Amino acid sequence: MTEGSVSSSGSHQSNNNSSQASLSPFHLAVQVNDLAEAREFYGELLGCSEGRSANTWVDFDFFGHQFVCHLNPDKTPSEVHCNEVDGHGVPVPHFGIVLDMPRWNELAERLKSKGVEFVISPYIRFQGEPGEQGTMFFYDPSGNAVEMKGFNDMGALFAK
Repeated sequence: MTEGSVSSSGSHQSNNNSSQASLSPFHLAVQVNDLAEAREFYGELLGCSEGRSANTWVDFDFFGHQFVCHLNPDKTPSEVHCNEVDGHGVPVPHFGIVLDMPRWNELAERLKSKGVEFVISPYIRFQGEPGEQGTMFFYDPSGNAVEMKGFNDMGALFAK
């Protein structure tokens, strides 16, 4: 694996010479008000394979990371707070993943073709500059904000 590359498992190899270790998978748990909707959204739409589950939760392989949807049938959408970034209202809090650009483009096209309503439609930030990246924001059926980023150069993830 070359510096700044992503392995097939989704782990990222840093190009920072002081740290050559792969990133460890993260674990994130969110509330959803319907597990069937969560399975359709994360499993079918985003393509995340399902892991273990019970009556009140389901694990997904979220691009190499452990993502758990916990059932809260009384969950209501939280008050939306947005911060201005590049003239867009970015929903906070949010979570997501950084993909290579071909996978990001493929996902953006799939989401568009399925009629996903974007909070921020797919676009390229910092075009031609260090840290150039694709970004898009949307909500899952339970109101959790999701961001998907795409980089041609994973080594530029923290570029200034």
